[in-house]
Amino acid sequence: MNAPTDPAAVQPATHVFHRQLHHGLPVAVSGQGISITDASGKVYLDASGGAAVSCLGHGHPDVVAAMHAQIDQLAYAHTSFFTTTVAEELADLLIDTAPAGMSHVYFVSGGSEAVEAALKMARQYFVEIGQPQRRHFIARRQSYHGNTLGALAVGGNALRREQFKPILIDVTHVAPCYEFRDRRSDETAEQYGQRLVAELTAAIDELGGDKVMAFVAETVGGATAGVLTPVPGYFKGVRELCDRHGILLILDEVMCGMGRTGTLHACEQEGVVPDLLTIAKGLGGGYQPIGAVLAQGRLVDAFRQGSGLFQHGHTYLGHAVACAAALAVQRVIQRDGLLAQVCARGQQLQGLLQQAFADHPHVGDLRGRGLFWGIELVADRASKQWIDPAHKLHVRIKREAMAEGLMIYPMGGTVDGTCGDHILLAPPFISTPDDLAQIVERLKRALNRSLAAVSVYS
Repeated sequence: MNAPTDPAAVQPATHVFHRQLHHGLPVAVSGQGISITDASGKVYLDASGGAAVSCLGHGHPDVVAAMHAQIDQLAYAHTSFFTTTVAEELADLLIDTAPAGMSHVYFVSGGSEAVEAALKMARQYFVEIGQPQRRHFIARRQSYHGNTLGALAVGGNALRREQFKPILIDVTHVAPCYEFRDRRSDETAEQYGQRLVAELTAAIDELGGDKVMAFVAETVGGATAGVLTPVPGYFKGVRELCDRHGILLILDEVMCGMGRTGTLHACEQEGVVPDLLTIAKGLGGGYQPIGAVLAQGRLVDAFRQGSGLFQHGHTYLGHAVACAAALAVQRVIQRDGLLAQVCARGQQLQGLLQQAFADHPHVGDLRGRGLFWGIELVADRASKQWIDPAHKLHVRIKREAMAEGLMIYPMGGTVDGTCGDHILLAPPFISTPDDLAQIVERLKRALNRSLAAVSVYS
């Protein structure tokens, strides 16, 4: 086990407005492969890729070289004046591998921006085709779509939304696909999915089918509820329902996409094609801030035949260095066959997790795909009762994991925004079997110490 972090390696006083103001943070000074080293020399295994971002790990030579070459040639050119070769090449690659019918890519600087742009695309699309009465979005509870105001409004993360509710647009939220807690004992997985589609149908009918712009959903749920995988047939039912009413389907794959679940796009495994698809984290692997919206050709044609202008934009969209980094990341994934490796390593990780936690008295559910896994924690497995949120178990787990030299992504509010705890794992695609074994071993120690500290075992 790594030694505790040297206090000298934690920033003492700071002028940075950090997201957490009650305690200091270790100072990261270098990264290589799947590890990050702090100023004291302590090494941390990055078992969550930060926030499911670092798909190629840290310091990949091909990506670093591509960024250097682009900086030497051209760092920045505003997209109201120029396009760049590297942005065009990245767009070509993304469309070549995109779901059927996608024709264009709109580049932004991250996931929240991608969702925000997709919402505005949906609205303007209906204005362009003469249906301005469409004004409603429907999304899901216990979802997460970003922290900008539009993305926060469609998101269902109750804790993040609460204090900003007065300034959010009104969005209708329906149930997530949360099989562990919500599927009844008297229904199959398919029947449960049909029940969810029926709930969405009722929400559309109440709002008026000709007044709804889009249904927004993460293909595989991310941080808020801890890797919620859809049941068979659910998204096909959603797609058919949207088509029936002329409603757009916006799939958010900011966290679960770009290979994280074993296929480049998570929706491939559901047999559906969205109208708008948002991507980000695994697109650039953390080497530069970048995100994107992939758009169906018919939507782009409506803009072209109408105003010819998308009324939206940011200063750094299509940034040349960000595009160069993302292009290099995607080329490495293709060249090195990393999608197949995600599937193989995912099976290994699943096996290790089941071996370590399948019979654990406080692990209620293990769920995931590829290298994207969630562990939901409970006080009692039979009743699925959550652990008292006053214990702040997820905070303890993160602290104990960092002491072990392990970066994971624990969250609270799994069940309803207040109750429940889970751990999210999203190791880099380049992880070895030994890396995965070390991750699970350290996680088990950190989890057991955390549970013992809150007297769950008593």
